[in-house]
Amino acid sequence: MTAEGADYRRPASSTQASDASRSVVSRWPISSFMATDVAVAVAAYVASRVAPLGPDANTSLGWGIAFIAGVVSVLAARGAYSRLPRIDLLDDLRSVITAVLLAAVTLISARVLVTGDAEVARQMLVLSMYTALFVAVGRIFLAAGVRRAYRRHRIARPTLIFGAGRVGSLTARRLLADHRLGLDPVGFLDDAPLELPEQPAVLPVLGGRTDLDRVVAEHGIVHMIVAYSRDSDQLMLSVVRRCWELGVSVSLVPRLHELQRDRATVARLGGLPLISVASPPSSSLAISLKYGLDRVIAACLLTAIAPLMTATALAIKVSTGGPVFFRQPRVGRDGRHFTMWKFRTMTGTPESQGQANAEWVEAVMRGELHAGSGDVAMRLGDDRTTALGYWLRRLGLDELPQLWNVLRGEMSLIGPRPEQVAYVEKFQHGVYRYRDRQRVKSGITGWAQVNGLRGDTSLEDRVEWDNYYIENWSPWLDLKILLMTVAVLWRGQVAAGRRGRLQPAPPLPARRRPGKAADDRAPLPWGRGDVSRMQARWHEPA
Repeated sequence: MTAEGADYRRPASSTQASDASRSVVSRWPISSFMATDVAVAVAAYVASRVAPLGPDANTSLGWGIAFIAGVVSVLAARGAYSRLPRIDLLDDLRSVITAVLLAAVTLISARVLVTGDAEVARQMLVLSMYTALFVAVGRIFLAAGVRRAYRRHRIARPTLIFGAGRVGSLTARRLLADHRLGLDPVGFLDDAPLELPEQPAVLPVLGGRTDLDRVVAEHGIVHMIVAYSRDSDQLMLSVVRRCWELGVSVSLVPRLHELQRDRATVARLGGLPLISVASPPSSSLAISLKYGLDRVIAACLLTAIAPLMTATALAIKVSTGGPVFFRQPRVGRDGRHFTMWKFRTMTGTPESQGQANAEWVEAVMRGELHAGSGDVAMRLGDDRTTALGYWLRRLGLDELPQLWNVLRGEMSLIGPRPEQVAYVEKFQHGVYRYRDRQRVKSGITGWAQVNGLRGDTSLEDRVEWDNYYIENWSPWLDLKILLMTVAVLWRGQVAAGRRGRLQPAPPLPARRRPGKAADDRAPLPWGRGDVSRMQARWHEPA
């Protein structure tokens, strides 16, 4: 069957056995979130009636039902019940608070117009407080349960990736490392898969376009991701339409995906969409206000934690007898050099054990050295972290002197981490979009770091996450990063390893395909460039 004339007829046996199960698996997270929100909102209304927090603070049943319907409607309009519910607790809580406030304002206005009741505001305030609390708690518990089920592949949705090129392989590796979308990649669909010698295949190619019906039936596919392919647009459209006929939902990886921002707008020229992508706010008034606020906060924090920093400095001096602070040239905004300050946690000098690591990292990227080799072990086996320094890193206290850099205007509280001079000189021309991350001030913490990308993780991934932060910056994103930083510190995962010693990487995830027994699971290989590509963990230079 030719490509252009591919005739996707639906065999009777292709979907009958799996349609019902696919439908249940696909809808389960969506329906569970909606059902939970409704149930806890009803419980909140009952609680507001039982404990009204004041006289005449009860809301009537009719207005209570209208309020609950309003909250659920706003959540639905904000995508809380989409086909791909991403498990992101902070964004969920933000959506809940926004929905409750919008529903409350709407109901207050409607009740004033209809009844003229002066007690409306107080009644709705009490109901809003109960509803926000109950729905938030319900979301927290449900998100924890769904995330656990995703990790254990209990409700993960088998996913097919159309296009086995670089973007398709990257999509597969990301889905294998991140379960928050609940998508379980099974394999690729491609008639002419691209050979990538530098990246071992992470998933098998299950067939070509004409094998779509068979692959969907055999593997219970409920979702397909269309990545880049050598096929014509017309052929890809036919595959997407056939997926819809089979009841398989579809996601697209768009062209120029590096420019896709979270707040893009769409205009129409007939059936032709025009996606407007605003320029990153790297030099806007809002960014200037952010940097000014950074200095004010840094001054307040330096004053408040002066006793803690003094005690830390004394502990370092007593325990090591050497210098208290570590200073190193770093590269910040627009390639400007500045001296970054940290509490000293290691012995040695940056010239001999810090900047020289750039040559080794470059060799690893070229494939000349691999984790676990003798040369790597020789470098990583040099444990220079002091006992006190280990705990300072675990608690993030070694970074506190960088508040001085923030006060001087050299850094920001939040932004891409400042790179060593040698790293910038070697990677700015060889790593895709490496220089783009210098459009803003460097930060003490950043989007890449709170997502686990530091130390031995992929440099390309860190650059991508840093540029995502720059191009999607907002006050909410900064607040989110601060909250996530606190969570990371609480879990004790700031340090990339344990006192610089070689540590075995966590085991690769075992996977079980539909129709196979539990003992038939096997770990999947990981390609170089993936988040988990290194088989050892170490500290970045102090």
